[in-house]
Amino acid sequence: MTKSGPLKGVRIVEFSGIGPGPMCGMLLSDMGADVAVIDRLEPSGLGLPRAPKYDIARRGRRSVALDLKHPDGVACALDLVRGADALIEGFRPGAMERLGLGPDVCLKANPKLVYGRITGWGQDGPLAQSAGHDLNYIALSGALAAIGKKGEAPAIPLNLIGDFGGGGMLLALGVLAALLETKTSGQGQVVDAAMAEGATMLLGSFFGMMAAGLHSLERGTNVLDGGAPFYDVYECKDGRYVSIAPVEGKFQRVLLERISFDPAAFPEMADSANWPEAREAIAARMREKNRDEWCSVLEGTDSCFAPVLDMREAPEHPHFKARGSFIDLDGVTQPAPAPRFSRTQLPAPSSATEAGAEGRELLLDWGFEPARVDALQAKGVIGAPKGD
Repeated sequence: MTKSGPLKGVRIVEFSGIGPGPMCGMLLSDMGADVAVIDRLEPSGLGLPRAPKYDIARRGRRSVALDLKHPDGVACALDLVRGADALIEGFRPGAMERLGLGPDVCLKANPKLVYGRITGWGQDGPLAQSAGHDLNYIALSGALAAIGKKGEAPAIPLNLIGDFGGGGMLLALGVLAALLETKTSGQGQVVDAAMAEGATMLLGSFFGMMAAGLHSLERGTNVLDGGAPFYDVYECKDGRYVSIAPVEGKFQRVLLERISFDPAAFPEMADSANWPEAREAIAARMREKNRDEWCSVLEGTDSCFAPVLDMREAPEHPHFKARGSFIDLDGVTQPAPAPRFSRTQLPAPSSATEAGAEGRELLLDWGFEPARVDALQAKGVIGAPKGD
């Protein structure tokens, strides 16, 4: 598979999973890496049932379905690892070792291999063997307790913080850092990425503000959690919402002027004692117009404004249209690869295909002899899974 992008020529083996692993694989593939996904012969029952093209996190890469309970399947996987620069997996600690594909085995076969591991709690520690999901990891980190309205239960921020931001992206960063180090040392290593720790990393600046006495543990009372009237969402006349976030005084003045308030006469928002009065005034003003009417007044100004769009509306916004921020693959609208690079243009991704559908082509491209592939297929060690 010939691809462009800054990771052109990098080969990565990804052991199929859900959540952060596929997110990491997508990011690396989007940047040009040739990512070979190892799927199971039998459906795992993980994830939500859907046609492959809707599984956006699996886009842009081919997979081979292997029977990893068969010695020849393990040998096949290990030979893929021998030809790879990196490996990524998201199983519970010890699972890869039980398959005979743990770090010791793989690094012996490929001493320059970067072995990337993503789990909820990390490879060791009291919780390492406990099952969990994104919500649990961000709960332990302190992030969940910080999100929500005053006097209400914590708000669940989808699975963005643990699985994707603190998981898949953290693993991708770790793998890339280790790949850079390998160029100088000539040695591989294990990357132990934990979603719970990734969530704490995302929360780092707030730990600093709390230590400085600038952030309260009470939800919905701080500048950046909806406590401040100048950093919040407001309902409009039509029941839709807008966001305003002019944290700086100069931007607050722009907002107030454009929504027909006199900044000099408005309650001073630097004093939190004035926040209830200021919020009531802004909320009443926002209810006077529809969301799109406020867009015509505020969008593109220094008022720090944006309409609250849903996932159907966002791809149609003129800004995203102008930048090509969304693409259409087989009728499925989805985010375009990012970030942008000035010289090494990112490849256009392809939709995900059925797990294992391109296994033969993948193995041949990675240097397997046709006779060996034929023999593995005849034994039932490789092939397409029976459903999904």
